[in-house]
Amino acid sequence: MAATVSLRQGDLVWGKLGRYPPWPGKIVNPPKDLKKPRGKKCLFVKFFGTEDHAWIKVEQLKPYHPHKEEMIKANKGKRFQQAVDAVEEYLKKVKAKQEQNSSDDKGKKEGKKEGKKEGKKEGKKEGKKEGKKEGKKEGKSKKPAGEKKRKASDSGPGSAIKKSREQSPRKRGRPPKEEKGTISPQPSSLKKLAMKTVSRFSWPPPTSEEDSAGDSSWLLHGHRTLGTEMVLKKPSVTYQAISKRLKVSEEDTGSTSIQAADSTAINGNITPTDKKIGFLGLGLMGSGIVSNLLKKGHTVTVWNRTAEKNTSGGIYSEVWDQDENNKCDLFVQEGAHLGRTPAEVVSTCDITFACVADPKAAKDLVLGPSGVLQGIRPGKCYVDMSTVDPETVAELAQVIVSRGGRFLEAPVAGNQQLSNDGMLIILAAGDQGVYEDCSSCFQAMGKTSFFLGEVGNAARMMLIINMVQGSFMATIAEGMTLAQVTGQSQQTLLDILIQSQLSSIFLDQKCQNILQGNFKPDFYLKYIQKDLRLAIALGDSVNHPTPMAAAANEVYKRAKALDQSDNDMSAVYRAYIH
Repeated sequence: MAATVSLRQGDLVWGKLGRYPPWPGKIVNPPKDLKKPRGKKCLFVKFFGTEDHAWIKVEQLKPYHPHKEEMIKANKGKRFQQAVDAVEEYLKKVKAKQEQNSSDDKGKKEGKKEGKKEGKKEGKKEGKKEGKKEGKKEGKSKKPAGEKKRKASDSGPGSAIKKSREQSPRKRGRPPKEEKGTISPQPSSLKKLAMKTVSRFSWPPPTSEEDSAGDSSWLLHGHRTLGTEMVLKKPSVTYQAISKRLKVSEEDTGSTSIQAADSTAINGNITPTDKKIGFLGLGLMGSGIVSNLLKKGHTVTVWNRTAEKNTSGGIYSEVWDQDENNKCDLFVQEGAHLGRTPAEVVSTCDITFACVADPKAAKDLVLGPSGVLQGIRPGKCYVDMSTVDPETVAELAQVIVSRGGRFLEAPVAGNQQLSNDGMLIILAAGDQGVYEDCSSCFQAMGKTSFFLGEVGNAARMMLIINMVQGSFMATIAEGMTLAQVTGQSQQTLLDILIQSQLSSIFLDQKCQNILQGNFKPDFYLKYIQKDLRLAIALGDSVNHPTPMAAAANEVYKRAKALDQSDNDMSAVYRAYIH
């Protein structure tokens, strides 16, 4: 994409960020403390349909209206259409505002004209009356000629007009028709108009900087197509949080969170750590994480297990190996380095992340041949992002630290799409110094990260979260099948749920999977079942009952028996219809 015309603050544009499709946005003033990236010219863009905002290179911007049809044809996504609808809604409101201002200005002009006309008429009337009175007085008093002349001059038409204006002719005359019918909008009505937010999108309140944006050095010459005076709902993300890039908050529990106030905005302005990053495991989650680390300028070395991988039938799969090798090759093409073994990656990198399937894979990665432990040296950092049980985490931490290494657990809440979008939630525990060293990495891969204290706490929290998620998914599947067998429309059920307090992106996506019979994995069913099993064990370890999770676990086990392990968790639906 390349800008074909000059752009400036207030213009609607299509902005392209990285590998994401062009998205509709508006050029706005950046926060005071948010520094402009060095190098090529950039403009600060607020995107419609999201809370995202970022510095975008000028050559990656196109004006909105000339390229609207072209962009709409190229992108048919639901979120994209919602963003376009938000732009159109915004334009309607701006047009309505402009028409209102235009009619107000017209009314004022008409009022002034009528006021002048009435003033002149009143002046003439007053002049005539005063002239007659003075004439009568002069005849009666028979004053000397000189005084008579002076009086006549004082009471002429000009003086009468002056007097009449001083006495406010409105008291004597009728108010002009136009002014009588024209009512200036009250502040409250303007406020109501302004507070109607654009669909799924809100602009920050106007600032003095925006009003004086024409003088800003980063703006290009051009015309201002849209005003920024409308005050819309305050966004959930504050500019103060963006300018600081990280907001560190400590709660009564002692947990600390590093919150990327807005993923795309923050990601667009990350200063990547100068430490060398390693990453082991390029599955559904790992691939998205590595992609975002590379996009944000981190130096990354990758490794993925490829040899001796068997299919479920016990037959060696050449196809699986080729796919896995291709994953590494793709990242190498994007700038990553390739590690031959986990030990080599750890020994050549300062911080090594790992994201694998389960406790066994996590242990094998560290303790196996050419494993992580063989590459650990004093000061080397190891961050395990796998969802495992607290006992496994404690064991891994102990062996890493025993070699002089530093350990952090950091499992992630989310799915493949959120991983690709850099919108994961990271739950961390262990070495707080490592957590702080990972701040730029966590910003690149997630929207929020929490530090939960000692090793094991993140594993516990992650299992609880996935227990809730897995149980909810089983309940959704149960409701959808019950609707079907009782003759109710599943689509209508979804429509009702989406309008209720249960509405969520998760609910909508999983019900759509069921309706369309599309169970392409976004979160593997076998992994949610594993997490339910581990959560039940966690409850048993503290003698806490988990009957809902236990019931859901049985349904997932049945789905696995029906060969749904490698489908999305929403395929648990099939356990109810077979």
